[in-house]
Amino acid sequence: MFKPIAGAAAIGLSMLWTGSHAHAETPAEFFKGKQVSLYIGFSAGGTYDLYGRVVARHIGKHIPGNPSVVPKNLEGAGSIRLTNFMYAQAPKDGTALATMGRGGAFGPLFGMKGAQFDAQRFVWLGSANDEVSLCASWHLSPVKTFDDLRQRELIIAATGPGDESQTVPKLLNAVLGSKFKVIGGYPGSNEMTISIERNETQGRCAFSWASMKSVHRQWLGEKKLNILVQLSYQKHPELPDVPLAGDLAKTEEEKQMINLLAARQVMGRPFFTTPDVPADRTAALRKAFLDVLSDPEFLADADKLKLEITPVSGERVQGIVRDIYATPRAVVDKVAEFVK
Repeated sequence: MFKPIAGAAAIGLSMLWTGSHAHAETPAEFFKGKQVSLYIGFSAGGTYDLYGRVVARHIGKHIPGNPSVVPKNLEGAGSIRLTNFMYAQAPKDGTALATMGRGGAFGPLFGMKGAQFDAQRFVWLGSANDEVSLCASWHLSPVKTFDDLRQRELIIAATGPGDESQTVPKLLNAVLGSKFKVIGGYPGSNEMTISIERNETQGRCAFSWASMKSVHRQWLGEKKLNILVQLSYQKHPELPDVPLAGDLAKTEEEKQMINLLAARQVMGRPFFTTPDVPADRTAALRKAFLDVLSDPEFLADADKLKLEITPVSGERVQGIVRDIYATPRAVVDKVAEFVK
């Protein structure tokens, strides 16, 4: 009569051992032999794509178990399509990584239609760059300075709702009296560049200084761009004469509204993974991300592409996301009128 009990006990011990063994699986054991996807929320050829691909090329050797890492473009709606996918559909085990437009993370804060995720639940791995974002006009445009922009309309290219290529100019129009006319719907930087060169549009906003130096060195060398204004907490040292948007604000509330967007520049090239990734894999992926940003081979590739690298940790990006979502509702509501 004890044999069934012994058998049940043996099965129970076996199940306990199996569960304990699975629970104790290390990140190296988990990732070994696996393929990790690194999704890029914009079309091929733009700066987000370049950052994503160069990180994908090198990060596998820094992730325990050395999985293969494959970049995949999943563009649409200023990377909101990607963000929704990462939140609801991607595997939540650390095998799906992504990079998105920094502004897209805050679509839900502003009640943006189609943003179906909680950015605070994502696991933020860090940012490859602490950005200074710019608005610039094409050399053929009569708008040469921000003062001109208060008098004349400037037609600019943009991607989807919620992306900073739309939200920044709309906010500057409302707060500082600029006259941007935003033409949205471009899949990514490459298409926006073509629209400017064809004179379909006359410039862009949320155009990072790092991107300009990387992708449009010829434009800068031939003086084909007029840099109108900077959006960041402080001026880039290479642009001392370009006004800072926050400095143009007339009231403290206006400055708070501008800084609600400027704070996001610290997470200029954000990388993240899905919610609910186990803590040990989260730690391993965050370490791998910072390690790759100091890898000499990675830095050599980034230098060839003229990509600016100023690493920001995953913990700091997680804190920025949390702090922005804690912004007083009255300020958020005023900004939301212009960024949806």
